[in-house]
Amino acid sequence: MISNPLLLSTTNALTHYDHAVIVFYLLFMIAIGWVVRRFNESSSDYFRGSGNMLWWMTGSSAFMVAFSAVLFTGMAGKAYVDGSIVLVIYAANFLGFVVNYFWTAHRFRQMRVDTPMEAVRDRYGPANEQVFSWIQIPLSILYAGIWLYGLGVFLTAAFGMPLEVTLVTVGVVVVFMSALGGAWAVVASDFMQVLTLMPITFVAAWLALGHPDVGGVQGFYEKLPANNFDWSLVARSQVVWLWVFAAFIQKFVSTNNMLDSSRYLSAKNSSHARKAAMLGAVLNFVGPVIWFIPPLAASIVFADLNGVFPELGEKAYEGAYVAMAVETMPKGMVGLLLCGIFAATMSSMDSGLNRNAGIFVKNFYYPVLRRNASDGELLWAGRIVTLLFGALVILAALKFVSLKELPIFDLMLQFGALVGLPYSIPLVLGMFVKRVPPWAAWSTVLIGFGISFAVKNVVDPDDFRQVIGLETEFTGNEEAFYFYTASVLANVVIAGGWFLLSTLFYKQTSEQSQQRDAAFFDRMGTPLVTPEGPSNSDELDFQQRALLGKLCLVYGGFIMLMALVPNPIEGRLCFLFCGGVVAATGWLLRSVRK
Repeated sequence: MISNPLLLSTTNALTHYDHAVIVFYLLFMIAIGWVVRRFNESSSDYFRGSGNMLWWMTGSSAFMVAFSAVLFTGMAGKAYVDGSIVLVIYAANFLGFVVNYFWTAHRFRQMRVDTPMEAVRDRYGPANEQVFSWIQIPLSILYAGIWLYGLGVFLTAAFGMPLEVTLVTVGVVVVFMSALGGAWAVVASDFMQVLTLMPITFVAAWLALGHPDVGGVQGFYEKLPANNFDWSLVARSQVVWLWVFAAFIQKFVSTNNMLDSSRYLSAKNSSHARKAAMLGAVLNFVGPVIWFIPPLAASIVFADLNGVFPELGEKAYEGAYVAMAVETMPKGMVGLLLCGIFAATMSSMDSGLNRNAGIFVKNFYYPVLRRNASDGELLWAGRIVTLLFGALVILAALKFVSLKELPIFDLMLQFGALVGLPYSIPLVLGMFVKRVPPWAAWSTVLIGFGISFAVKNVVDPDDFRQVIGLETEFTGNEEAFYFYTASVLANVVIAGGWFLLSTLFYKQTSEQSQQRDAAFFDRMGTPLVTPEGPSNSDELDFQQRALLGKLCLVYGGFIMLMALVPNPIEGRLCFLFCGGVVAATGWLLRSVRK
């Protein structure tokens, strides 16, 4: 055990090799945006790649959208404090992607739209298109603010910079990249980062297990705190299992609603959409097994992180992943890890900003303000709106700094349950329940928001505690679990029940609405075999493979060159392994491009 955690200084541990890696990465990401700009010939290209992307690109992006620095801060901090219970969230994500594969991914693609709100219009009518658009835009800004805040915490732990300075600096870079390349840049960089993050996090897990105080797999298993295997030490069993049940419901809704159809709208056809969903499921199954080894190992190596990260105050545990990475990784690899974490959040923000800009331009600017706008005008409007929304995201992240008493883990989950879930319920039920009047959608959202407000501000937690048979008051963990669980269950039962009851009034809807519904479900049920984009689809496939192959060879080659950095042989092999995975993938893409 390290006797003096102050001996670990992440700021000093970052060498000039780490800084060189970060600089190269930032330049490389800008280069991706510049290189793929030629694919953006129309607004549809900018917002969803004109629906011509191959499954391995779409699947990587679908996975990365749900992947941000929150994993390495809030989630890692939860693992450090409470152990393996955090894996429930990723098991639920895995199940959501499996349902994507069997039921929804190809149906999403078969809606044949550029933005999710066009699907809402086709399903529920123009009024709901505007209602959901103007609810979604601020919600996405807040979500992106949480992701940026999580990234800021991670980089603050790594560099020792003030959190506010980190948020503004990183936010400006991310927004600039988002506006430059559009959907093609987002998806191309997502694919690159999946290839980089998976081997790097594998190396981080391997090195963490090899730490002398951990003692390999057996020592890791034997030395972990008891709450890793006994969740009743985290919270009482009635609370834990209700929370687990609620997590699976909430993640099912969040991955299978029409808003998140944006994951698959860029896929080439129905088959590619399903393959993309399966890739997302596989990555969500394999990833958590390795992602949480470093923070769990940190609970063995570092008994107290407050002295390591004084700048994080009471939430120093959210720097657990950084602490373990700096303690075990060779020179230069911490910088590579930071690039991957930066990319993960950039992916989430990119996708959110790109989707928001598409919604604003395609579902408000064009149909309401500028009916005669040219496609070129819409393309430039998308770039300008991306910059404006990006500024709002930075302001939102700065606001979250004031919520220092709420851990990132609880902040993200509670926001998803109290705000995101009510919005999503009619967007997932509307995929399966056909005979509902248009007003069912917006009224369900309003009822859901009212339920969430009541759970948070009106309902006495003690009433819930007594219902589930607990005699003593909630602990801190249990209270956080309560707000999440109660909001999910109440929204599903009450708001979902309201939506289903509205089917009784379907016969009173206009014939036009019924015809619109019939056309929507007919189109959604018709397989898409031929892409809607340019006729030279095979040539576009070739260009995607060729471009990504070149990018992988360049980036993989750079990582392999880092093996020349003066490190022990094990450290040099780590760079050869990570770079080799990326470069080998590039070689495969180049070799099969014909």
